[in-house]
Amino acid sequence: MVNGKLNGRVGRGILTVSSFVIFFLIWQVASQIFGIRPVILPTPVAILRELASSPGWYLLQGWYTLLTTLAGFGLAVVIGVLLSILIVEVKILDSTLYAFILALNTVPKVAVAPLFVIWLGTGSQPKIAISFLIAFFAIVIDAVLGLRSVPPEMLDLAATLRGGRWDVLRRIRFPCALPSLFAGMKVAMSLALVGSVVGEFVASEHGLGYVILAAQGTFDTPRVFAAIFVLAAGGMVLFWILSLLERRVMPWHASLQVRH
Repeated sequence: MVNGKLNGRVGRGILTVSSFVIFFLIWQVASQIFGIRPVILPTPVAILRELASSPGWYLLQGWYTLLTTLAGFGLAVVIGVLLSILIVEVKILDSTLYAFILALNTVPKVAVAPLFVIWLGTGSQPKIAISFLIAFFAIVIDAVLGLRSVPPEMLDLAATLRGGRWDVLRRIRFPCALPSLFAGMKVAMSLALVGSVVGEFVASEHGLGYVILAAQGTFDTPRVFAAIFVLAAGGMVLFWILSLLERRVMPWHASLQVRH
């Protein structure tokens, strides 16, 4: 059984790497055949040369973006889960606080980004705030859905056994909410990364968003793509870490079973 799971994961990993290699080969060949100018679309080789020219600098800028992303994401998870529990447990909050959160979700987050700079300055705080705001709604909506997805017969059984609210939440509601919560966290992690980059677009002198904005101003397209590649790689690593944590927390879930 263990060998089957290992072989399945190795096979999927090889397939994933192969698909990326084929994609970049097609990109490289097509750029040379059609004579696409580097200022429009640089080749993968040119992008790799740009990354190799200053790897430490790109890692430093990526580290700055990563810190603000993780801070915003962590706040979104903690506050989002706590508010979701209150919304599910306190009925009046369903038609007040939850309705307000849903209404606030319709506001374009990018439009309020300059306000955070006015309120919080030009340091890391506005980037964290924007990252939190964009990721927060995915956490709340999925957590509320998960906490409400408990089969009624389980709640009836808990009431028959005189289970308290805390026991029902800890032993029934929260385990049932884990699949939805992890789905929301995966979406929220990507959104938190977007929020950090948006914050760096608005006001920053560090981070990959600043690198993209500065390179765009000088038409340094290889540097723009290099920063995008670092962002994509960081996002994939964060998604993989969440997927690994999901497997550790709920290995029993059907979506995580190996398909033969």
